[in-house]
Amino acid sequence: MNQQNFDEMRRAMIASQLRTTGVNDPQVLAAIGSVARERFVPADRVATAYAEIPTPLGDGRAMGPPMALGRLLAEVRPRAGERALVIGAATGYAAAVMHALTGHVVAVEEDAGLAAQARDALEGTGVELVEAPLRDGYAAGAPYDVILIDGAVESVPQALVEQLARDGRMAAAIVDRGVTRLAIGRRGGSGFALLPFADVEAALLPGFSLPAGFQFEGVE
Repeated sequence: MNQQNFDEMRRAMIASQLRTTGVNDPQVLAAIGSVARERFVPADRVATAYAEIPTPLGDGRAMGPPMALGRLLAEVRPRAGERALVIGAATGYAAAVMHALTGHVVAVEEDAGLAAQARDALEGTGVELVEAPLRDGYAAGAPYDVILIDGAVESVPQALVEQLARDGRMAAAIVDRGVTRLAIGRRGGSGFALLPFADVEAALLPGFSLPAGFQFEGVE
């Protein structure tokens, strides 16, 4: 594979996977088009870097399909100058795309191996990578205008909600009775809830489970 092949694959991804599923925000498309996704996948997976499937990263982690990220970003609408937090940085792809949109990103990853890969892949981008428990976020950098949880979760810890600015937005995939649904929410006053808008396959993010018998209601 050469750079021309990857450039063509990236253009095809935007045309066939994003635009056809309602991702038409020009800023989101430009940001995704500016980031070489192949740099963020394992060496033995580069040939399928732009496929619409989760990309295994080892130890139960995976990079989500491009369309899931594109739809979340199109709904939450990050803009230049906003401060963003990415939870579940993995190898850094979503953080790189978010930085192309906002210019101010803190990315949190708790897996030491993935954090090391992200640190290398994100070098020179300006993304601030923090190695810490995903559930805790990064309160030292709060408040954030946008929080992206890059993966499917059963619950959203109150600690993350509290790191949103007033009227701040959050985007995530939620797991509801075995189905993953993309959702967004906004913090207003003392209230917050994630509202699903599409059933889409998303990579599971460990550490955000509800106790047996509970159902997702937005926030713990």
